[in-house]
Amino acid sequence: MQLMLIVGIVFAIGAVLFALQNNVTVAVTLAVWQFEGSLALVLLLALGLGVLIVGLLSSPAVIRGQWTVARLRRQVVDLEQEVAEQQKRNHELIAELARLAPATVLAEPEKEKPYVGLRELLAVEGSVKPSAD
Repeated sequence: MQLMLIVGIVFAIGAVLFALQNNVTVAVTLAVWQFEGSLALVLLLALGLGVLIVGLLSSPAVIRGQWTVARLRRQVVDLEQEVAEQQKRNHELIAELARLAPATVLAEPEKEKPYVGLRELLAVEGSVKPSAD
């Protein structure tokens, strides 16, 4: 933003210097309207009119962007409050579960059976010996 301001100031200074060096009287005619003045004045008026037009044309986009940013900030605040409420509810439920857990008897999980390979299933103790082929 500051860079744009600096560029604008340098551009304005350049326009003023250019206008001051070109101080010849000129006539500007638009339809039935006619204006006579120095070239410097005409150039500065044209520059000012251009700035005004650009400002008016860009204002709706800037305002829309500011409204969008404000809406999104409100939405972020609302969502952060919702997350905080959900975390609080989660902690309450965990505390309730911890309070109720000793009263309920949980079945012990079944012990895992050891893995028995195919060779052990097919072999009868000592009757089948693997061949060394």
